Amino acid sequence: MEQAQAFDISGLVAAIGDAVVISDADGRIVTWNPAAERIFGFTQSEALGESLDLITPERHRRRHWDGYAKTMRTGETRYGTSLLKVPALHKDGRSLSIAFTVALLHDAEGAVIGIAAIIRDETERFQEERNLRRRVAELEEALGTLVCA
Repeated sequence: MEQAQAFDISGLVAAIGDAVVISDADGRIVTWNPAAERIFGFTQSEALGESLDLITPERHRRRHWDGYAKTMRTGETRYGTSLLKVPALHKDGRSLSIAFTVALLHDAEGAVIGIAAIIRDETERFQEERNLRRRVAELEEALGTLVCA
């Protein structure tokens, strides 16, 4: 049987269309791929070594860090298979809607030493859904007015 060929994972991380953001146990960014640059606007050199506060809106930081600390402490997350949808920040200050899953990174002893997030920009889709919900509500209101008239 042939032996499986080894692949350069860094090449995959660089080529993938979704953002790959890896942070250490303290929440400092250690990996930031080209898709992360495209989505968030920060270059790799601007992001590496920075706190995840770089892309986390101020009003959501406490909740984010509480969850991050719990995951580091317990080694458990429900977002390995469940999609987490949250607001994020672009470099230019505009708000983004992102969806992501995470993978916990472990050392040789099994302790969690970081988190890898695979992130997709859902801003456009979120806005389209919001507009559709608004339009449905308007049509339902108009229909209710016609029925009552």
